[in-house]
Amino acid sequence: MDVELYHLMKEAIKEARNAFSMGEVPVGAVLVGSDGRIVARAHNRPISLNDPTAHAEILVMKEAGRFYRNYRLNDTILVVTVEPCLMCMGAAINARVTRLVFGTHDPKAGAAGSLYDFSSDKRLNHRIEVTSGVMEEECRSLMQDFFHDRRKSQGN
Repeated sequence: MDVELYHLMKEAIKEARNAFSMGEVPVGAVLVGSDGRIVARAHNRPISLNDPTAHAEILVMKEAGRFYRNYRLNDTILVVTVEPCLMCMGAAINARVTRLVFGTHDPKAGAAGSLYDFSSDKRLNHRIEVTSGVMEEECRSLMQDFFHDRRKSQGN
């Protein structure tokens, strides 16, 4: 596995921890340009922004679009701690993200191989190369800890 992917995932995990500390579902993302530099970073914020679309992936692509001054994100890599949902995969496809790297699968909502696989659907006009399982245990543990704490605080 590419050592650089571990470095990038560590940065996404930092973002996920920021979300965790805010009481948001701990998903973090970074977007990397063709030169390997991180051009955008974000974490889940739907609760704090009162915005159901404020997933880490959407926020990071919006920030990258402003950085590039373009709605197309050609030759970029989206690194995210959890497999993207339908909305986020749709946005990544429309933005022409080249590669998706994620940590842990999401069997209930994942759209890059778990529940759905939009990344390689030939009916769509763009396909995204996918690498999964990067720092999988760390990413999964962060999610499990968050939901364990939430259940405990709700008395369940």
